Order: sequence, then C-alpha cells, then structure tokens
Amino acid sequence: MNTSELLTKITFNDRGLVPVIAQHYQTGEVLMMAWMNQEAIEKTLATNEVHYWSRSRQSLWKKGETSGHFQHLKSFYIDCDGDTLLLKVDQIGPACHTGEKTCFFNKIK
Repeated sequence: MNTSELLTKITFNDRGLVPVIAQHYQTGEVLMMAWMNQEAIEKTLATNEVHYWSRSRQSLWKKGETSGHFQHLKSFYIDCDGDTLLLKVDQIGPACHTGEKTCFFNKIK
C-alpha cells in the first residue's frame, strides 16, 4: 500500500492528529504513546526514522533529535477502526523523556 492509500484509511481527529503506540519490535514492550499528523506519517514512512507531532511545541519532531534516543521503524500498523496506529520500533536508548526505558513505568496494580 502506498502512502496516499494509507492516509485514506486513517481517521484523524479534529486537530488532524491520530494517537500512536510505539512498541519494541523484538520484546513487544510498550514504549510510549504519542501523536502523529499526516506529515509525521509521511516522514516516518519515507525515512524509517519515527517522527511525531508535538502538541506542546506545535511542531513536528523526530524522536531522538535532541536526546539521541532514536526510534527506527520496523513495521507500521493501523487498528481495525483506523483511529490508532501501532509502530514496532528499534528503540535506541530510553523511550521516555524521564530517562526510563518506557513511559509506562508507573504501575498502579
């Protein structure tokens, strides 16, 4: 499927964003949740380097551009409703901005 066809299958919210789960491609560990817009998806698929949309900065950002903790895309999935993406990635360094391996380190139960 080419990028144009893919984009027609994705349901973006009213801000032009779609939620994304990043998962380690070998271990299956869930690393983080972020947002993508059309440009982030296109850049990610073109470069195999994961790009997201920063809602706080209101700009595109390449994961790892400041920290060096890059995500290399291994596979790209759309859920059954087209409203959530799953990226299987090779994570270089910790995924979380806190320095934790994953953003999901606060266990509740």
